[in-house]
Order: sequence, then structure tokens, then C-alpha cells
Amino acid sequence: MLTTDGREQLQTADGPQKRQLILVADDDEHIVELVSMYLRRAGYNVETAYEGHETLRKVRELRPALLVLDIMMPGPDGLQVCRALSRRQDVAVILLTARTSDIDKIAGLRLGADDYVTKPFNPHELLARVEAVLRRAGPKNETARDERLELGDVIVSVGERRATAAGRELVLTPKEFDLLATMARFPGVALDREQLLDLVWGTSFYGMRTVDVHVARLREKLKDSALRLETVWGCGYRLVQG
Repeated sequence: MLTTDGREQLQTADGPQKRQLILVADDDEHIVELVSMYLRRAGYNVETAYEGHETLRKVRELRPALLVLDIMMPGPDGLQVCRALSRRQDVAVILLTARTSDIDKIAGLRLGADDYVTKPFNPHELLARVEAVLRRAGPKNETARDERLELGDVIVSVGERRATAAGRELVLTPKEFDLLATMARFPGVALDREQLLDLVWGTSFYGMRTVDVHVARLREKLKDSALRLETVWGCGYRLVQG
């Protein structure tokens, strides 16, 4: 709506009285200021963070209702922050991403994000998404704990951290299991080494060679199953049936 002097007043259907706390985390000060201004004018309390460690600390200390989170932050990036928060049941997450690759958006949603907005974005769209996420947000359910992935004759029980192939137990190390579960969530999709480092290890510290070694070991353990770990030259790896 417009005020008498023609300026736009941002107001939601529930009015300006909301006092829920939203944490805005982005290393771009201009974006933080813009998003914070719109959220405050819509009636929300706002706190800010500019890198990953600060974001995690403020989530723990302030317990915001929602986190607006940039994927490309210094320190732990947005996907790594999502991974660290994946067990929390009391904070919703909207990702801000300048990346055009769908896999980054999918990865964020798989790691627990509730929605995403692609940069550059219209602040009104972001506000609408904030409203929608907060309306449906409550204590998060136990879906992830009970997650069961079935691909061919391989069954991955995420909560139990147990995998079988044709009823036979697969003896996997913790990282081999995480790698299998991650790739089973994206069947047929080529994941590059950087994406696998983000999703499985949560850091790039270990280096690309770590991915190759674990893929080789997992490939050997899947050799009698209906799944294959294919090398996609110039890209990475994908999990396929057949």
C-alpha cells in the first residue's frame, strides 16, 4: 500500500505486528541491508551475520524462527551451514543463491532448506516466501530420521545408517555410507567433486583425491548389486541402475 506522501509501505496480510526473529546471513552488506530493511518494515525482528561461523553461533544463541542464508559465504558456506543445522527442528531456512545450477538448489533442499530465492531477486518475492515458510513451519518432522532410499536392489536406511544390496548387508565406513546416501538422493545426476565434498564432508579441506578414493571403494562394494557408480569424464560421478 502507499502512504500519503507516496512512499510504499510494506505490510503483510497479518499486519505489521509480527515480532518473529529472522537472521539474515550474507557476505554482501548491500543485500543484508536491503533484506533487513524490508523485513523490519514488514514487522519482523532482524539480526544479521556475514560469514558461516558467525551464522552458526547466532542461530545457537538467538534461536531465530527463520534463517535467510546465502549459499556463497566465507567460512562454512550456505550448504555447509544447512548441513550443520539439519538436525535442528526449530529454525526454517530460505537460501539465497546466485548459482544457476539446479543441483545446488536441490542439494540445499535435501540438506533441510525450506525454500530458495535466486539472485537477483525482488524483495517482495522474498517477503512472500518468508510468509509462506513461516506459515507452514513448525517443529520439523522426523522424515529425515526415517528416510529410506531404494534404488534397484539397494536399500539405504538413513536413520539406521544401514545399507543392503539384494538383502545382503553392505559393510561401509561412515563416509562410504554418507557418499552412497548422498548419491542415492540424486540418481542419474552427475555430481562433481566439489559438490560431493560439500554434501558428504561439509568442507573442501580434504581435497578432490579424497572423493576419488571413496568412490573407488564404494564402487568395489557395489559391484555385485544392480547399481553402478559411473565416471562422467570432465565432471564427476553418477549413480545409475543396470
